Amino acid sequence: MNQYIKHMKRFFVDAKNILTGNMQITNRLKFTAIIFSIAMVHFFLTIIFGGLKILPLFFFNICSVIIYVSGFCLIRRDIYLPVYYITYLEIILHSFVATICLGWQYGFAQYIIAIVPVGYYICYTLDMKQHKMLIATVSAFVAVLSFLSCKMLSFIWQPLYLIENPVWEIALYIFNSICVFVFLIVFSLVFVFEIKITNNQLKHQNAVLEQLASTDPLTGLYNRRSMDIFLSQAMESSSSFTLIMCDIDDFKKINDTYGHDFGDVVLQGIAKIVTSQIREQGYVCRWGGEEILILINNASLESVYRISENIRRNVESQIFEYNAERVHCSLTLGIAAHNKKDTVEETITQADYNLYRGKRNGKNMVIL
Repeated sequence: MNQYIKHMKRFFVDAKNILTGNMQITNRLKFTAIIFSIAMVHFFLTIIFGGLKILPLFFFNICSVIIYVSGFCLIRRDIYLPVYYITYLEIILHSFVATICLGWQYGFAQYIIAIVPVGYYICYTLDMKQHKMLIATVSAFVAVLSFLSCKMLSFIWQPLYLIENPVWEIALYIFNSICVFVFLIVFSLVFVFEIKITNNQLKHQNAVLEQLASTDPLTGLYNRRSMDIFLSQAMESSSSFTLIMCDIDDFKKINDTYGHDFGDVVLQGIAKIVTSQIREQGYVCRWGGEEILILINNASLESVYRISENIRRNVESQIFEYNAERVHCSLTLGIAAHNKKDTVEETITQADYNLYRGKRNGKNMVIL
């Protein structure tokens, strides 16, 4: 009993976390909710049938409560499919026993209807590698046959017990109907809630994948694939744009002298400097090994030149550190404004040409 109480306390804590968005719905929580709910229904039915002195249903419901309480042991060990089978069979058997004892009109067979959609939901959400749909479909087919059999049984079988007060017939029918509808509504809400969670996770995963596909993993800059898209969009629009091709001076010497890890630190540091200067004015891409291509839309050449000079000065004044080594670097930049008569490849070539003019003339400069 102590274990049962601890299990239920944990259940209510998990339910609170789900409602506050701090936890997802787990199989353990779902099955705990199912077992607890059905056990409570049987508990109330035990009291009712005990008061009415209908002993077969009284003892059957006592056994049902014991079975469901024992089911928590399986749930604690993350064994779920047998719990579903036990619940499924108990509901069908209870419907037959109730029909034999009292008749059809009390609505106990309605519980069979509820286990059809719940069965599909449970089988689908369980971590089963195969036969999910088969198990749920066979269960649904047997449930339909059981429901119809209960109805046929009521035609050929006179109830063992006759409750003279008609109020009990109405009360039990309403009680059973409410329980069935509550189960269906709750599971529908849980299903919608899980779909919402799944969609949010899918959106997040798609955003992560898009981020991985569109950026350079080392520097965080856009990769060449993304820049090709931005360049195509710029070509299709009627607005003007300017390209800046940047190259780190003597980068091979840095790698050879201090190692590629230090070279990565330099690339990351320069990427941050360039990004901080461009902000929302354009796009920054790692075009090649140590080459960075910048696309700026709707800006004058004077403005682009001023941005390029700021980048060059900030890189020149930056000290890059790694493993107690300190290094100064410089950056050479070539600017090319796009002419509408030219292709984007020709504009890139022009920016690249200006870049290497700067390389030949002493490096650490901006060539327009």
